[in-house]
This record gives sequence, structure tokens and C-alpha cells, in this order.
Amino acid sequence: MADVNERYSLIARSIHWLTALMVLTMVPAGLIMIRIGGGSLQNQLFDFHRSVGIVLMVLTVLRLAYRLTHPPAPLPDSMPGWQKFAAKATHVFLYGFLLVNPFLGWLATSAYGAKISVFGLFTMPEIIAKDRVLSEQLFQIHLVLGLLFTAAVLMHIGAALYHGLIRRDGVLSRMI
Repeated sequence: MADVNERYSLIARSIHWLTALMVLTMVPAGLIMIRIGGGSLQNQLFDFHRSVGIVLMVLTVLRLAYRLTHPPAPLPDSMPGWQKFAAKATHVFLYGFLLVNPFLGWLATSAYGAKISVFGLFTMPEIIAKDRVLSEQLFQIHLVLGLLFTAAVLMHIGAALYHGLIRRDGVLSRMI
């Protein structure tokens, strides 16, 4: 029986919490930016949202590479099979989203004809020709995926709190 109380490495925990911080700032910025009128605040939110999205995409590639070489300890044997499945499925979705949706946002932004300046340090290349109709379609998909992602993040947080506060089975403490 493996030690389910084995903590994630400092690198894994750091990447996890950096990702969490970025997601918990980027998602609200994205929701606000599409609901306020044009102007400098909206432009700043778009720049922030796009910059964080690009950084998250790169960070996720690094995180997946690290995870492949440093697998986490198994979940507790006492955890029902459906919860183990849900945990794995949620993680697959979260990782997939953090790769696909920022790329989709980059694609949609390129089709819109806008530039993505990553925190003013460099500008991402355009990856598709300007096409406003396609851009609108891609942004709609980006939004729907973002809402699904938000639901998955809330489920992930709820499950972590359940395991840490109610079950007290060591699952949450591995990442803290």
C-alpha cells in the first residue's frame, strides 16, 4: 500500500498554486472585460487576460512534463472508485483546458485582428488571417469552455475541501 499522505514536491506544489492564483485572477477578469463598456479598463483587462492565458498555457506544458517524470502518490484505497474516476477525469479536463482554451483564445484573437502582448514583454505571432466571423465563433467556444472550466475548478476546490475538512484522508494536505 502506497503512502497516500506523501506530499507533492515543492516544484509541483509551487506550479499548482501559481496556476491556481493565475486562474483565480484571469477568469474574473475575463468575465468582467466582456461585460463592461469599451475604454482603458476593458483594454487593460483584455491585455491581462490574454497575457495570463499565454503564461498558463506554457506553465501547463511544463507542469505536464514534470508530472510525467514525477507522478503523484495514489489516491487512498478507501476512496470510492467513482471518486477516483471523477478526480482523474477532472484533472484531465483541467490540464486539457489549460492547453486548449488559451490556444483557442490566441487563435480567436488572431482572427479578430488584435495583437497579444504578453505583459508588454513580447508580442505573440498571429496564427490565422483576419476573419471576424470566424473570430466570433471561436470566442463563443472559448467562452463556453471557460464556463465549463470554471465549473470544473469549483468542483476541484469543493472536492479538495471535502477531503481536507470532512474526510480528513490526507488528500488535501498533499498539496498544501
